[in-house]
Amino acid sequence: MSRTRTSRTRRSRTHTSPTRTLKAARLGPRDVLHVGSAGLRSRPVRVVLSALGIAIGIATMIAVVGISASSQAQLLRQLDALGTNMLVAKPGEGMFSGQEVKLPKDAVGMVGRIEGVEEAAATGDLTHSVRRSEKIPEAETGGIAVKAATEGLLDVLRGGTASGTWLNAANGRYPSVVLGHVAAERLGITRPGQQVWVDDRYFTVIGILDPLPLAPEIERSALVGWEGAERLLGFDGHPTAVYERSTDASVRDVQRLLAPTIDPQNPQNVAVGDPSSALKAKAATEGAFSTLLLGLGGIALLVGGVGVANTMIISVLERRHEIGLRRSLGATRGQIRIQFVTESLLLSGLGGLAGVALGAAATGAYASTGGLPWVVPLWAVGGGFGATLVIGTVAGLYPAVRASRLSPTLALGAV
Repeated sequence: MSRTRTSRTRRSRTHTSPTRTLKAARLGPRDVLHVGSAGLRSRPVRVVLSALGIAIGIATMIAVVGISASSQAQLLRQLDALGTNMLVAKPGEGMFSGQEVKLPKDAVGMVGRIEGVEEAAATGDLTHSVRRSEKIPEAETGGIAVKAATEGLLDVLRGGTASGTWLNAANGRYPSVVLGHVAAERLGITRPGQQVWVDDRYFTVIGILDPLPLAPEIERSALVGWEGAERLLGFDGHPTAVYERSTDASVRDVQRLLAPTIDPQNPQNVAVGDPSSALKAKAATEGAFSTLLLGLGGIALLVGGVGVANTMIISVLERRHEIGLRRSLGATRGQIRIQFVTESLLLSGLGGLAGVALGAAATGAYASTGGLPWVVPLWAVGGGFGATLVIGTVAGLYPAVRASRLSPTLALGAV
């Protein structure tokens, strides 16, 4: 009997079903998004105010980078239009202090024979002043110089006339003048046909030039024909500036040969300059000042991140009952952490998207006002939005860990 009972006991133990262990439910991406956005949907005003700090920081960064890129693109566009193959030769300093150096009268022809030079022109400084009328005192020049100019100058400068015509073999022999656009503004000349006073006689304005970024000295000058300057104003025929255009491939060679060609005996008396170098330097350093503003944008972004962290901490304190209820129903600590990190990411992401839109709009408004191309670098958009996600993750970690450590019993009993 005892053996039979023992065998039955063993059989019953053998056929007893094993105990099942409970597994936590897994949250899919859709579930994570749903629970993570629950807090945002219930407090829309707080969401807007918290996301505003992130939006301001990102908008500042995008606008600074975009405005700098737009200005740089405008400079590069000007360089493409004006070319970087123009050089200017002017008298340098003499061997002895105070010695006056003059370029030869046939300097333009000599430069034109250099291999690679496509065209050359010259201007010559005159000692006369130009005034609106003879009633204006001679000392009031308005910073306007009078220069003799050869016929090919405008082609070398790649300039144009805003109104009227340029100097040629016919009108350059007579008392006619072409004004740079700055000189015309200072003299109050608005159209060709008006007259200005030069060397005790009136000269008729036959043209007004467009802006010339590569030759600001021409913009502030009154230009007289070469022959007319010699015949009417006592010009000695020595140029004070020789402008030349060469092929792109030969610019460096021409720059090396320009001074020895103009003055073979004393090439050190000729100074050769590259007018486009100023625009190149400006384009290269366009973003230097924007670094400070970019730093301010980064500070604003960090302040926005602190605001997000503060919002999330308050959200955890206000939703202790919800956290305790979810924990008591089987939610794990990891799921609670994911919920609040997701909420922080969504909050920062909304602010980042709004900031990108605001920054791009501010760049567009600035570009349209200043006539610049609208440029918003993709790296700035991607980097700025990525920064918001990083800040959102960091800002949400502490509140998420704090929420996951709440005891279900204490959380439910706190309500």
